[in-house]
Order: sequence, then structure tokens, then C-alpha cells
Amino acid sequence: MSDEKVRSSVDNARDPAQPVLPTVNPNLEKQSAPEATFHPAVYIATWIGLSSSVIVFNKWILDTKGFKYPIFLTTWHLTFATLMTQFLARFTTILDSRKKVPMTGRVYLRAIVPIGIFFSLSLICGNQTYLYLSVAFIQMLKATTPVAVLLATWSLGVAPPNMKTLGNVSFIVIGVVIASLGEIKFVMVGFLFQCGGIIFEAVRLVMVQRLLSSAEFKMDPLVSLYYYAPACAVMNGIICLFTEFSRLSMDDIYRVGSFTLVANALVAFLLNVSVVFLIGKTSSLVLTLSGVLKDILLVFASMFLFGDPVTLLQAFGYGIALAGLIFYKLGADKIREYTGQGGMMWAEFGATRPAARKILIFAVLLVTMFVLLGGLAPRFAPTATDKAYNRIGTMLGEKGA
Repeated sequence: MSDEKVRSSVDNARDPAQPVLPTVNPNLEKQSAPEATFHPAVYIATWIGLSSSVIVFNKWILDTKGFKYPIFLTTWHLTFATLMTQFLARFTTILDSRKKVPMTGRVYLRAIVPIGIFFSLSLICGNQTYLYLSVAFIQMLKATTPVAVLLATWSLGVAPPNMKTLGNVSFIVIGVVIASLGEIKFVMVGFLFQCGGIIFEAVRLVMVQRLLSSAEFKMDPLVSLYYYAPACAVMNGIICLFTEFSRLSMDDIYRVGSFTLVANALVAFLLNVSVVFLIGKTSSLVLTLSGVLKDILLVFASMFLFGDPVTLLQAFGYGIALAGLIFYKLGADKIREYTGQGGMMWAEFGATRPAARKILIFAVLLVTMFVLLGGLAPRFAPTATDKAYNRIGTMLGEKGA
């Protein structure tokens, strides 16, 4: 009798105007959906780690190791992604959602191939940039991607122009301009390549948005890679054949190492897999905010791993760009809401674990001090910095011997 009362109250509370989903199997309905195996922070940290690793890995191969073949590297990544997605489609259920996409040969040629062309161009320009600019400066320039996407949506007629939105994103442009003025290792060729990569990526995203405007073409990033990777690999391979293939030799590949190239392509592919899990376990908003955190960490990593100096003017400009990016993505109301929630959580954390909060504050201050010293030292004391690096290298060499 009590069960009938509960069922009756639920039925009365349901809005009759809302559609009722059909029940396929009542027995399965009683089984609750499996909860996430890991905490969402694990998925966020995994995505940030893989995304940062791909960028640092590419920079290390193309610049530090002297492998001056970015188009070949992009082609290799896409070929590896094609093989892996084909394997997953045939032997796993991860890509089963592709069966819901009404993909035909005509749709593939009219929709996927043009998007693949801009995808290839953005990857080629992005990898070319690593030959000229520092990772820190590249990440600062990438902050303008939302602005380029906004302008592309207006240019292609996807959305009507909005001057208020343009005013909001103008802070991003101002911040990046200030950061560019403070860049020590500014190279115009690399800057133009990065601008080209941002434009091509913006056009690609808008074309994808137009394609996905119909619910029947909804695809997650891994299914998108399943369709785009083969077309992009062929197009990049043709470009590589006429540009870099004649200069490329097996000695170049052996110098980098076959295992290194395989590991590089594997990390790039796992990044696409992690995006699917991150969005599935959290949301696209979390992905956006995680991207901001990733960019900041990459700037710090560039300073430590590659010795890229970051001036105070750059840091100031990049801070303005990041603030403008967060305001554009969230809006004033959401920022106030999240700030209030964060303040309450911080106060609760301090009340329950005061010692842990003090340690955390001290650790943040310590890391900040080292980051500032590491970034400013090559600028204001290059001789002392070189001596310190040489001494550390000598100590490591003696220990290794």
C-alpha cells in the first residue's frame, strides 16, 4: 500500500506536458547507472597532463632534438590515430556511437573532407610554430582562439554580430597584444604561423558547429577523430610528399628514435580519449576551465624545461587575457556564484583543517617565488643563470659517472 502511495505521488508531481520516455526493459530500469570509478579530479588531472605532455613532447622533438619535419610528424600522428580508431571500432564498444551517425559517401565528401582540410592546416601551422616560438608565448597567443571563433561565426553567417560580446572578448586581444610586446624571443615567421593555425582552427570549429547543429550528426571527439583522421592523414601525406619527404632520411628518424615517435603519437591519441572521458564524467564547462589551468601550467613548464624567459609585461598581459577569457566563458553571474562557493569551501576547509590550509598557502607562495625567480633570472641575470645551470649539469654528470 505504501508503494502505491509513493508511486501515485510521483505520478502527480510529474508535469503532464513533458514527454515520457518509453521503458524498454523494466528490470533494467531498477538497476542504477554505474558510478564513476574515479573522482572527477582524476579525469581533469589526466587530461591536463596529457595535453601538456603533447605540447612539450612536440616542442622537444621538433626543436630540442632538431627534427625539423613538423608536417611529417603531424602525418604520423594522424596515421597512428587512424589505425587506433579502426582497431577500437572493430574490437571494442568505445566507438559504437558512430553507428548512430548517418554517414554516407556524399556527406563525407561535402562535410568531413572540408573540415579535415582546415584541421590539417591548423595542425601543420601549429607544429611549424614550435620551430620558432617558445611554448609559453605560443600558449599566450592561443588565448585569442575564442575571439577568432567568434569572428568566424559572424563571417560564415552562423550567428549574428553582437557588439557587446565583441567588447567582452576585446580584453583577451588587449592582453595578448601586451604579452606580445613583452616577448623577448619574438620571431615574425613563427607568429604568422601561429596566427594562421588559430584562424584555420577557428574556421574548423565553426564548420563542425554547423555540421553538428542537427542532432543526428552529434559526435564525441573520438568518433570525430574516427572520421577526420583518415582524410587528414591522406592530405597531410600529400603535402609532406612535396615538401619534406625529399629531405627526410632514416638517419633523422633514428636520431629521434622509433620508440620516441611511437610514444609521441600514443600520447597524442590518448589525449583524444581523455577528452571523451572528461566531458562524459564532468561537463564541457569543466573542460574549458581546465584548459585555462593547463595553459598557465604550460607557461611555467616552458620556463623550467626549456629556459624560456617570461617578462613581467608578458605576465601582466597574459593575466588580462586569461581574465577576459574566463569572463567570456562564464559571465559575471557565474563568476560571482563560483566565487561565493569557492569562498565558502575555503572557509570550511580552514575550519576543519587549519594546519593543512597553512601548509597549502606556504606551498603556493614557495612555488610562486621559484616560478618568478626562474622566469626573471634569464632576463636580469643571464650570466649567473648560465653558471647555475652549468653547475647543476656538472653535478648531475659527476653523479651519473
